[in-house]
Amino acid sequence: MSTADSGKTLRFGWTTGACACAATKAACAALFGEGFPDPVTITLPRGETPSFGLSMAEQGPGWARAGIIKDAGDDPDVTHGATIIVTVRPGLPGQGIRFLAGEGVGIVTKPGLPLAVGEPAINPVPRQLMAAQAAEAAARHGLACDLNLEVSVPGGERLAARTWNPRLGIVGGLSILGTTGVVVPYSCSAWIHSIQRGIDVARATGITHVAGCVGSTSEKAVRRLRGLSEDSMIDMGDFVGGMLKYLRRHPLARVTIAGGFAKMCKLAAGEMDLHSKRSQVDVAWLGAILARLGAGMEVVERVRTANTALEVLELAQEARLPLGDEIAHLAALAARAVLGEESGALDVLVVDRHGRPVGDSLSSVR
Repeated sequence: MSTADSGKTLRFGWTTGACACAATKAACAALFGEGFPDPVTITLPRGETPSFGLSMAEQGPGWARAGIIKDAGDDPDVTHGATIIVTVRPGLPGQGIRFLAGEGVGIVTKPGLPLAVGEPAINPVPRQLMAAQAAEAAARHGLACDLNLEVSVPGGERLAARTWNPRLGIVGGLSILGTTGVVVPYSCSAWIHSIQRGIDVARATGITHVAGCVGSTSEKAVRRLRGLSEDSMIDMGDFVGGMLKYLRRHPLARVTIAGGFAKMCKLAAGEMDLHSKRSQVDVAWLGAILARLGAGMEVVERVRTANTALEVLELAQEARLPLGDEIAHLAALAARAVLGEESGALDVLVVDRHGRPVGDSLSSVR
């Protein structure tokens, strides 16, 4: 169980990799004449022993197939409720275990991921778990483990359009994921993992300038204003700190950070988690910045009673004071402190809710 910000206890879930492991165990048992165990119990890397009921159990001459419906617990996972199916068939003598992508499982087409180009998007840990189950089943019967393991997810290609897979060069469907086998509700780790893989692919494909964007509005703006392609976009969400720390260890020539005024105010104040529940905009601090920019006392007093950062920005615009540029400059300084002076160039673009630029660190170079 996990606890949400509201204090509610949330259920953990199981990754697609854990489901594929359990389906492999059930299908291998059937292939070797043991029948389908239902439920089927597996052991995960950290010692958990979940049991899974089978939603599918089919068998024919020389093959067996098992399916498990993924339960992501209380996490809003796009693959929650998807059926993870593994079909097991004998392979050629001496081939060992071969992984195949069935319906709804993607194929890797770009370098930079922990899988070779052309391979099914079944990540290393799920492969290890599945291979161990297959080897154990074969050993019980004194047989060599020469098997083809095909993973499929009906509807997976449609679901994959809602993930990072298209940008990472994984085409045709979902990835089979999971390092622990456990889905922690509302965990930031999965998002940060996706940010890291996006940076890895950019580096491996020769992209030298990426943009970490808070959302779709800032992404459209930065593509237009910086002339960047979709492949250069990193959907960092609120996790600017996670992105910058990874870029410090895996640098690129240039990084642009783009987001709305309120989020960039938080970054300018040194916050590296921009979520509304974990950091707030200090309007009194904004008032002090405006005073430094030449705002009169009347404007400063109005700022101190403002309800939102947007209201402060509008007051600054009325007074023709470059608050947006100043916030972009301060945000760039805060980001640079995390990125490190040895890394590449960094700039910050601030946009309004319509994607129009209201601040640019390139316009406020000191």
